[in-house]
Amino acid sequence: MSDKRWLPETLFDDLGFRMTFAVDKVLYEQQTEHQHLVLFEHTHFGKMLMLDGATQVTARDEFIYHEMMTHVPILAHGAARNVLIIGGGDCGIAEEVLKHKSLKSVVQVEIDESVVAFSKEHFPEFTTPVFRDRRFESVIADGMKYVAKTDRRFDVIIVDSTDPHGPGKVLFSQKFYAECRRCMTAGGVMVTQSGVPMFQSDGLTSAIVKFRKLFADGYCYVAAIPTYVGGHMAMGWATDNTKMRHLSVKTIAERYRKAGRFQTKYWTPEVHVAAFALPRFIAENVAKANRLARRTGAESRSQPTRSRRRN
Repeated sequence: MSDKRWLPETLFDDLGFRMTFAVDKVLYEQQTEHQHLVLFEHTHFGKMLMLDGATQVTARDEFIYHEMMTHVPILAHGAARNVLIIGGGDCGIAEEVLKHKSLKSVVQVEIDESVVAFSKEHFPEFTTPVFRDRRFESVIADGMKYVAKTDRRFDVIIVDSTDPHGPGKVLFSQKFYAECRRCMTAGGVMVTQSGVPMFQSDGLTSAIVKFRKLFADGYCYVAAIPTYVGGHMAMGWATDNTKMRHLSVKTIAERYRKAGRFQTKYWTPEVHVAAFALPRFIAENVAKANRLARRTGAESRSQPTRSRRRN
């Protein structure tokens, strides 16, 4: 038997299973003020980051999550100028967002300064282009407090949170979503990390019920990310523009062309449109959320939001 260290994914302990990763080399490990962070080398997945026993990023498949969390809302919106990222301290989301040259500003709000610091050292492929871009602003702050107090307005909000434990728990609350809506422009869109429906269906249902209390359209789209064990990963979707997720491949392809046809490894116009076609068990989860919203009198807003100041 090898003495090699194994790190467990403990996210689904309550379901009775773990997935473990053999550690070739620990690159960085620290118990920060907010969470336990470990970065290590894995034979197959390359560099891997885990926070509090949950896989966050791997060099092998990070492009799937980052591309789908960014290009889908930005190109669906079609005229985004200002983007807010909540979380995302590794800068993988920001690196993809900034490929859109039409954007005016990208603000990233990360609660844990040490995550940004170690990312500058260990994920320069993300952080170097991001911090060189004059449109990018890094804010070290509590995301909940930021959206509650800021007077800035954003066309797209991307919530790149950890799972709903510890400091990330508040980012799944009704109050947080309400404050996000407050600082969105009319017709803006918010996307969220909404877990793996096969194992976290209650969390997805809860998120969509909360969306439907605030927005005309609460939904999700999906992607397959190997290291987020459990099959499909759901991205929560909230907007008052009910047409935004029904755009044609032709429309998305044209917007992509105008954006410069930057290189992608997972996202395509066809994948973009298809991502909203949900497997039945996930679609039933969404339908359940809509029923719950109606039952509690939380009908979605059918009228456009009032005009909001744009930066």
